Amino acid sequence: MGTLHSKALKIGLLMVWLCGVVLISISFYVSTLILPSSSNKEQIKNLMNSVGPTVTIFAAASPFIGLIGSRQSLAVRSWLGLSQDIRVVLFSQDPSVFSFADSFGPDSRVSVEPDIDYTFLGTPFFHSMVARAQTSDSDISVLMDSETILFPDFISTLNSVHKLDHDWLLIASSRNISDFPFQLDVYGQHWIGGNGQRIEPKKECLSHGSLEHCDDTKVIMAWNNGDIPLHNGVLPPFLYGKGFHTDWVINEALSSKFRFVFDASLTISSFFVSNLDFDFDPKIDARKWENVGNSHLRALYGSLFFREADYSNVIKLFICNGHYHFGNATSNIVYPLGPPKGLSFNGVEVFRLRKYKKLIGCFDKVKSFGKKVGCSKKNQLMPLEPLVLPFSLELLLSVRADQNKTVVLAVAGYSYKDMLMSWVCRLHRLQVSNFVVCALDDDIYDFCVLQGLPVFRDRLAPSNISYDDCHFGTNCFQRVTKVKSRVVLEILKLGYNVLMSDVDVYWFKNPLPLLTTFGPAVFVAQSDEYKITGPINLPRRLNSGFYYARSDNTTITALKKVVKHASLSNLSEQPSFYDTLCGFNGSYRLDDDTCQEPETNLVVHFLDRNLFPNGAYRDLWDSSNVSSTCMNIGCFVLHNNWISGRQRKLERQVSSGLWEYDTSTRMCLRSWQRFKPVSYF
Repeated sequence: MGTLHSKALKIGLLMVWLCGVVLISISFYVSTLILPSSSNKEQIKNLMNSVGPTVTIFAAASPFIGLIGSRQSLAVRSWLGLSQDIRVVLFSQDPSVFSFADSFGPDSRVSVEPDIDYTFLGTPFFHSMVARAQTSDSDISVLMDSETILFPDFISTLNSVHKLDHDWLLIASSRNISDFPFQLDVYGQHWIGGNGQRIEPKKECLSHGSLEHCDDTKVIMAWNNGDIPLHNGVLPPFLYGKGFHTDWVINEALSSKFRFVFDASLTISSFFVSNLDFDFDPKIDARKWENVGNSHLRALYGSLFFREADYSNVIKLFICNGHYHFGNATSNIVYPLGPPKGLSFNGVEVFRLRKYKKLIGCFDKVKSFGKKVGCSKKNQLMPLEPLVLPFSLELLLSVRADQNKTVVLAVAGYSYKDMLMSWVCRLHRLQVSNFVVCALDDDIYDFCVLQGLPVFRDRLAPSNISYDDCHFGTNCFQRVTKVKSRVVLEILKLGYNVLMSDVDVYWFKNPLPLLTTFGPAVFVAQSDEYKITGPINLPRRLNSGFYYARSDNTTITALKKVVKHASLSNLSEQPSFYDTLCGFNGSYRLDDDTCQEPETNLVVHFLDRNLFPNGAYRDLWDSSNVSSTCMNIGCFVLHNNWISGRQRKLERQVSSGLWEYDTSTRMCLRSWQRFKPVSYF
């Protein structure tokens, strides 16, 4: 009986085991039917085995249209296919770039960053791109051209150098090829030839491509996101793609000696196609304006800071027998990069190990492939030339005006350049783009051109404008203010409505939707009355630093009278506005907030001071939290007037927190930037 029971038990266990095998086999069979193909399996395997450093690639993208859009699309997909640890951030404000990023789905590794500094023609500033890339939370940041194609040795190189125990800056020049007739498969993992078969295009491209150092937009820059800065200098406001910005960074990094700088052109395979035809807006040839500005910038900064980059003297990363090493072509010394601790450093100097004879021989064979192309940046360091903006005022207005033919006008001299930039940055944040700047002197004109602002020079402006002594009540102030009304009149005659705003007016929100609700033949202005109660249109309480004027015959005729009155007065233009439009001692007042000029019947409306307060109203500038107080009463703007002296005005605005510009970095303040407290004094 016991024997039978034992046999039954064994048979039962055997049946359970067999059933388990069958179920596992069925499960495995079913999984082969529903699981992805081998290509997808490789993708899943890569995802599961992803243990490398996280990488964010930053690139300034052109619109995704035509041939350029196709090249960019292929390049970005080549980046994403290298590793699941790679994210892509494209700098652009163009809708087609946002559409491209959205095509990857809601959980995409591709995003668009519009919130950096651009010229009014849409070209990004390189210094702002670098600042944004330095705020990345990834292990490694990469800055490169949007059309450069990458191969797997890019990520393997980054994985290797990430082991270095010192902060580093990697540079790698891309290869120039005339044609790249290959495509990626749907998963972005394999390259496909014209016959639809998988190929390895890297070897063919290497044999036909040449390293490109002349165009520094094609140079890849990568760095680990440590605590040490890239360099000690302040990056000038180079326009991306219009200068020698990458060389400038490399030279500063080498001279600062904060980081280990090396050239990885021998280990990173990257390519760009050189025979692309670029389409330009026939209305505006942006190249002409931007090249004029950057020629001036090259001359301005080149003679002071620029030493031509000599790539032959930079330590190079190379591969020998499957391992990464560093080599110095000048001194013919190699530096091994080996596991497990990576390369050792003493400060920033690498320990020199001369015993590696075989490595030196290997280095001699590969370094010839990285010889610099015969080109020079010295011919770009031109003498300073007068800057001449190739846009007439008419063309500039046609580019900048909104759909209602309205422009916002600022008039500034060089003494107020920082306040101008804070005002411009605030308008950028409010997405107000229809502004233009009238330059009172050559210095502010040059400054605005280098900052990418839509600027025109008023040749009739007084030439002897004081830097520090041009505030309210001074002779300089009186001369300068009369320029404003004359320029406004000129713009009105060209058929454009004008919102005149001094640069010391802080905007909390865009006032144009409200101001444009006033009908024709109505002149809308800020009141300068400081008393809380009573009429706000008392004699000479019209503030000529903030007003809205329509381009109609009534307004133009009345403003001609203002300009003529101001030209004959020894005072500033502000009394001329009031005396002409509201009458001497307010004889044309209709009620407590309006006047009517009798000859033209122009109605002058004084704005609600809770919405448009001046600098003395309700002591708002003395509030513990100026912004919160103003927002609670519904402020559109707050004028930083009723205070004497440019320095005191700056101090008040900066200390209140109503400041939008960092003079140390020459950039608008943004939430993604790691700024020190702003100081100007």
